[in-house]
Amino acid sequence: MSPAYDRYYRRDLALVHHRGFRFHAQACAPGILALLEPVRARAGLVLELGCGSGLLTRKLTEAGHRVIATDASPAMLELARSYAPGAEDVRQLTLPDDPLPPADAIVSVGHVLSYLPDEPAIDRALVAIARTLRPSGLFAVDICDLQYGQSRRDDPNDGRAGDDWAIITQFSVPAPTRFVRQITTFVPNDDGSWRRDDERHENVLIDTAQVPALLAAEHIEVTVTSAFGSERLPAGLRVLIGQAPPGHALRYGTQT
Repeated sequence: MSPAYDRYYRRDLALVHHRGFRFHAQACAPGILALLEPVRARAGLVLELGCGSGLLTRKLTEAGHRVIATDASPAMLELARSYAPGAEDVRQLTLPDDPLPPADAIVSVGHVLSYLPDEPAIDRALVAIARTLRPSGLFAVDICDLQYGQSRRDDPNDGRAGDDWAIITQFSVPAPTRFVRQITTFVPNDDGSWRRDDERHENVLIDTAQVPALLAAEHIEVTVTSAFGSERLPAGLRVLIGQAPPGHALRYGTQT
């Protein structure tokens, strides 16, 4: 069995995602930047979870934010260091148990939490996020609701290609709380031949309506909504926006 950090987004899929799937981060960026304006105004620190190749990271740093960008995938981090050099740090971090640095805001796009192994792991990650927010801090993350699988039960397979990449994805919903992608990528070698790689991505789907009660115990007020701003997200993808009170006490994390 491959290590957990090597199961998802190995070198080839990371490259294909960077080249051909920028649209989600680009669509979400304006809404996230608007939410984070008070954090930028006070020069607060933004922690990005699942930064991928740095698509959102770069938008954040170009807007003047201080950012620590993290991901579990070494291949993604290699791309992010090159694509988003303005980040204060780009480091490996695997949820739900790696310690998080205290931050004034925590953001994530690409349903990163849905990649955790089960719902208890997602709950632990959400609690860790809540406990590492500084006073008046906020978090904004997208995550897959149960509707995500329901709306894709009959989806056909998908194929896309660019000049230097191709991807084929097969979908399945083996259980109401599980969505699976079987992904095959093709990228060119230096000699002009093409190589193939295969990854199986499993996403855990949750009832996002239960999250506010979970984090109320951590004194975090959470809103479940359909977008970060005015963008239109895929069916079943929810956005969790949480706010810590001014007197919020850090209970988790490591100092930066």
